[in-house]
Amino acid sequence: MSSRKEDAQGSEITKTDHEPSLNGTFASVLLLGLFLVISWVAVFILFISRQ
Repeated sequence: MSSRKEDAQGSEITKTDHEPSLNGTFASVLLLGLFLVISWVAVFILFISRQ
């Protein structure tokens, strides 16, 4: 029983740790979104120019 109590306390300690920095993830998502928008605009312009 005491090991379960220690496990519960250990998990509480890890929850209070600092969260990782997500700056790289944010930059990657912005670049991916920019790529998608540019691709969509390029295909749209190609579609309009062929009509």
